[in-house]
Amino acid sequence: MRQQGKLSEWDDARGFGFVQPNGGGERCFVHIRAFTARDRRPALGDVITYEVKPDARRRLNAVGVRFALQRSGARGTASKSTGHGPDRLPRTPIALVFLAGVVAAMFGGFLPPWVPAVYLGLSGVTYLAYWQDKAAAQRDRQRTPENVLQMLALFGGWPGALIAQATLRHKNRKVSFQVTFWVVVVVNLAGLVWIASGGLATT
Repeated sequence: MRQQGKLSEWDDARGFGFVQPNGGGERCFVHIRAFTARDRRPALGDVITYEVKPDARRRLNAVGVRFALQRSGARGTASKSTGHGPDRLPRTPIALVFLAGVVAAMFGGFLPPWVPAVYLGLSGVTYLAYWQDKAAAQRDRQRTPENVLQMLALFGGWPGALIAQATLRHKNRKVSFQVTFWVVVVVNLAGLVWIASGGLATT
């Protein structure tokens, strides 16, 4: 039997919270994986419909979760998509073109050799960090803090982050994360321009 309730608690970074049924009653644990449509992230106060299923410890879990109302207040409809919607930003091409440009700039004498090495190395590390974080989210294990992912991007791992966001479909639709991410990219590029203009040259 389906019930309707409101998300009374929601931790978006960890992907879970609690739903309070309409009309009162015991609240249920709800995980991001229980949502049948992933076209948007849940948020505190969202109205959802769900079924209740006890786990091995007899704790109540919401399963088969659907959004009952859209953010605008309109009644939601069931989505036919089982995954994320299309990501129109060409993240992987942007990353690959940038990395190729950095390597070309090195051969042209505009950048020291350590610069492309840093970008390539940290991109690999950052991709692995995204992969580990997504795997942890799927298995309900300890997540990689978002500030760690952003710091890796700041110091040169953002091309790897873009590739991970595109191929793993991870962190590519969380608005607050993306806003911070692109600010970090701009700051990193500003630093790269400073280096290319001789900012680290010694006299």
